[in-house]
Amino acid sequence: MNTLILAAALLAAPAPLAAQGAAAPTTAEVSVGIQTSLGQIVVSLDPVHAPVTTANFLKYVDTHRFDGQTFYRAMRATDGSPVLIQGGISSDARKLLPPIKHESTAQTGLKNVAGAISMANAGPGTARSDFFILLADQPAFDAGGPGGDANGFAAFGKVTEGMDVVKKIFDSPVSPTKGVGVMKGEMLDPAVKIVSAKRLN
Repeated sequence: MNTLILAAALLAAPAPLAAQGAAAPTTAEVSVGIQTSLGQIVVSLDPVHAPVTTANFLKYVDTHRFDGQTFYRAMRATDGSPVLIQGGISSDARKLLPPIKHESTAQTGLKNVAGAISMANAGPGTARSDFFILLADQPAFDAGGPGGDANGFAAFGKVTEGMDVVKKIFDSPVSPTKGVGVMKGEMLDPAVKIVSAKRLN
């Protein structure tokens, strides 16, 4: 797998457009239900270890900015194996909040492993609404990871229910022509609708 290409592909999110395992959330964690047209994904966010990133995501949730948006991308490694699904705000730039400070995995101790939810970015301090859910461990996405860079991508939680839905989204049809550069052939067609995103606890 060419991890530099993978990272570059994440940086090029269309314009405007978790961490370990599937354990039950602790009382400090915040559960969010992401209802999609293919079923619900429940993520447990970690405001203790990733406070800035979690607070940003929850602002989008609490103001219903994700409602009606989409998961629009399914990314594969060069060998065809699953990497991630990506979603966010692509219909209306007015829904975007200001970029946030980057919380690297070196800071938080969270990792970009299978089931992690992380923020897409175009460099430190550029993350806004776009996020991804990993289907396989991606150590290159961690700060200083092999084949990656010093900053990586900010993991801030994990899927606790609905990895089967994540896989359904990943397996949805993609367009052979949509997408630019390394993203060509990764755009879901049609995109999978995010019906709503709301806190569960």
